[in-house]
Amino acid sequence: MTRTTARRRHDHALRQAGGRGWSLAAIAVAGLVLMPVLAVAWIAANPTDNIWPHLLSTVMPRYFGNTVVLAAGTGLLAAAMGAGAAWLISMYDFPGRGALQWLLLLPLAVPAYIGAYALADFLDYSGPVQIALRGWFGWESARDYWFPRIRSIEAAIVVLASALYPYVYLLTRAALIEQSGSAYEVARALGTGPWSLFRRVGLPLARPAIVAGAAIAMMEAVADYGVVSYFGVQTLNTGIFTTWLERRNAGGAAQIACVILLIVVALALWERFARRNARYHQSARQPRPIQRQRLRPLVGLMAMAACVLPFALGFLLPVGVILRYALAYPQGWVTPGLLRAAWHTIMLGGMASLLTVGMALVMVYGTRLSGRALPRLLLPVTTVGYAAPGAVLAVGILIPLAALDHRVADGWLAVTGSDPGLILTGSGAAIVLAYVVRFFAIGQGAIDGAFTRVPPSLPMAARSLGRDSAGVLRDVFLPLMRGSVGAALLLVFVDCVKELPATLLLRPFNYETLATRTHERASLEDLGNAAPAALLVMAVGLLAVALLARTNLGAATRDLRNSAGQGNGSETPA
Repeated sequence: MTRTTARRRHDHALRQAGGRGWSLAAIAVAGLVLMPVLAVAWIAANPTDNIWPHLLSTVMPRYFGNTVVLAAGTGLLAAAMGAGAAWLISMYDFPGRGALQWLLLLPLAVPAYIGAYALADFLDYSGPVQIALRGWFGWESARDYWFPRIRSIEAAIVVLASALYPYVYLLTRAALIEQSGSAYEVARALGTGPWSLFRRVGLPLARPAIVAGAAIAMMEAVADYGVVSYFGVQTLNTGIFTTWLERRNAGGAAQIACVILLIVVALALWERFARRNARYHQSARQPRPIQRQRLRPLVGLMAMAACVLPFALGFLLPVGVILRYALAYPQGWVTPGLLRAAWHTIMLGGMASLLTVGMALVMVYGTRLSGRALPRLLLPVTTVGYAAPGAVLAVGILIPLAALDHRVADGWLAVTGSDPGLILTGSGAAIVLAYVVRFFAIGQGAIDGAFTRVPPSLPMAARSLGRDSAGVLRDVFLPLMRGSVGAALLLVFVDCVKELPATLLLRPFNYETLATRTHERASLEDLGNAAPAALLVMAVGLLAVALLARTNLGAATRDLRNSAGQGNGSETPA
């Protein structure tokens, strides 16, 4: 039975237990998830004070140019790091390979903005590198020597690529492993050298995966705020903050947000165009595994160094610098507000992960149950939030919620005579909603894959025993999907902990999370007090990496590919 036939039988079994209520619930979830993006478009089209001509003639060229350079540079460097490491790990044996194939995943645990703080501290004038250079060569001041400018767009590209290359590494390594080793053996028998083997055989076979990983890295670069704001690079994302918070113009911020959305759509279309005529198929027989070649000692050490470099930039450097500050300034662990920020982070992340996975469960189950055209049409569209930067979603969430908050408060005041204050925007509710919209694609991808793996005969049997649709979900699906649901909860929680731009814009006054506390202390060059919060954020991120390493890497990568492909509107061929 083909996978398509099995899925149709599976969906038919679900529809036999159907109900209109599930279909309406799925449509309601889709409406809630799509609301912020639609609100951004509405606010941009109907500004109270249209400053778009002014923006276009002054700052927009700079914002747009820096954003394009940042995205392109990050995509190219992440592709080189990730694809190069994946090729070496998959094709060759060299010292440390066994450990490096897992260590190369660890930068996923470190938010890019923490990497920016660490790189600047390590390489700045007062950092250990320049201090050592002045000591070795007898230089007395910065006028005596030249050193690259650290707070620059080039440094931002290096930091972002070092944090994001694991996306390319995961997808490329899976694509290489899934291919038969016969093609490489034939190429070697014909006298193809190592470089030609990569260029003529490996690169064409892995190109769809490399392009997909690079597209994800570029979208994350467009969405970044922490790195570019710390390095003083003016991009479209920083323009939203400036226009909204400093110029008090929500319409202008929404218009900049729409430009970001257009760039994201353009990246998704580019990813599809890049593989428009590509067709890659595996043999129907069991593919021959790749026989890794043992490298000579010197070449093996060079291969090990090539794999260690991105791992060192993306993980060892930020963890080492932050850990040094945490040990040198132990008082940072007892400063006021750290425990409160940790509690806010756990509470917001926990609520958002439960809501995200629960809503994804309702959306996917309701869509499969109803079989109607509208829910099926809306299902892939709801993943757009994953491709939208947090600052864009914040614009689309805060303004409508603030208007609703004021209406509710005015109505309550008129009826009871007491002012309840701002219930939604004055609490963490707006942040939770932003997290749900931003990471809904992760929950949906995991839940959809879990539903597909349940044999269609089981819901049929449950239905024949008198279970209704809710009973089938409760007694059949959820027990079998427990592992996938738990993994989805963890992954969404980890991403919520690391999210910075949406939290900065939507948090109430004097409300901190670990991410905002780290950003604010580091922006004031107070890494001693920023280090504890940064270490806690990285520790939570390591949970997700440990989950990825513990599960089968191929299956985990396919799940990542599916959720990422839904988020950017692409599907990556195996």
